[in-house]
Amino acid sequence: MKDLPYLKNKPIAVFGAGGIGKAMAADCTLSGQDVILCDLEPFAESTLSNLENGFKFHGAQTNKFGFFREGTVNFYKTTTSVKEAMEEAEIIIVAVPAVGHKTFFSQMIPNLRDGQIIHVFPDNYGTLLFRKMMREMKSTKDIVIGGWSSAPYGSRIESEGPFLLPSTRIFYRAVTLRGAALPMTDQGVFLESVKYIGAMDAITNGLGPVGGNTVMDTGFSNVNPILHCPGVILGVGAMENYGLIYGENKKDFSIYCHVYSPTVSKVQHQVYKEECKIADAMEVGIQEFDDEEFYSRSNILGSEYMGKGMNVPYEEVYDMALGTGPFSVNHRYLTEDIPIGCHVFHELGKKYGVKTPTIDSMINLANAMLDRDFYEEGYTLEYLGVGHMDKEELLEYLNNGTYQE
Repeated sequence: MKDLPYLKNKPIAVFGAGGIGKAMAADCTLSGQDVILCDLEPFAESTLSNLENGFKFHGAQTNKFGFFREGTVNFYKTTTSVKEAMEEAEIIIVAVPAVGHKTFFSQMIPNLRDGQIIHVFPDNYGTLLFRKMMREMKSTKDIVIGGWSSAPYGSRIESEGPFLLPSTRIFYRAVTLRGAALPMTDQGVFLESVKYIGAMDAITNGLGPVGGNTVMDTGFSNVNPILHCPGVILGVGAMENYGLIYGENKKDFSIYCHVYSPTVSKVQHQVYKEECKIADAMEVGIQEFDDEEFYSRSNILGSEYMGKGMNVPYEEVYDMALGTGPFSVNHRYLTEDIPIGCHVFHELGKKYGVKTPTIDSMINLANAMLDRDFYEEGYTLEYLGVGHMDKEELLEYLNNGTYQE
């Protein structure tokens, strides 16, 4: 494995100035790093504005090791130019919704330099898409890319009415996350580079990163489809009636406080068990959870962020959840987690002979609720560049980078 201390004094580029991107950029800045924050139009008009007096990073930051850091920062540079952001950076953080991956990747690939290390938060199969696009664009740059099952925080950009404030509130910090490189021959460098990302300090000083089996493992280990899809679909009545007949402020609604229940947890648990069967058939990994971990107020969220058997304290869940919604079915909890999460599992289930009735029911109900066809819109294995491979060919690609045309 090559030596990485040279990364210590190099700027970091963060692509995406939404909730996670800004939080990671601010946290890295507070750790003493120079950060180039980049977003693209038309989003940059709002996401990169209102930063003249700095950006505030604060909140309870609950974690079992007591790691805490807060302050107001001025970013080293903000830009709408991917090329400019990549000129100085050796580590690049991609923190955009999966629907934005292709747009960013198409501008990143022509500007790659040998030796750059790319981290995707969360991966959502972004690493597979990036490598596919590199092949299509004839890029042979020697880079390392990998992705993570989640982001390092539970956080929200603060707002006042319709206005986004230059402030993010961090409710809890991860002390462990699951990540993997594509191919796995780069895994050592990928995980070692975490030490040079200030936003991962709570993990570096906590339980440390967990190396996933492959990037398919990090896709399976993303808990969002497990938590969000059953929560929104089974809780839609409470969500849509909350501000109408319950006499409460609609913006106080939360699936954690007002939907999650033992029966909903049974459905979430079943989604996970179907994912486990697919992962087993593919001979790739998945984050392990004990059955009882699904039946706390925070479900498996606490275990994912804080280590096996840990729950987010109810007071923190309640404080975090109020005002976080979702407030409509037209929300990323369905519009991202169904076509990218559930549909990929559906496709893999078909390919590897695993029945996915609960996952399929999530897709069917989302289709009806949103008047869309996620079987047509969803990510396919062909879109990710692996649909033509059998199991042995896929594992060879994931592990050793040997791509079978």
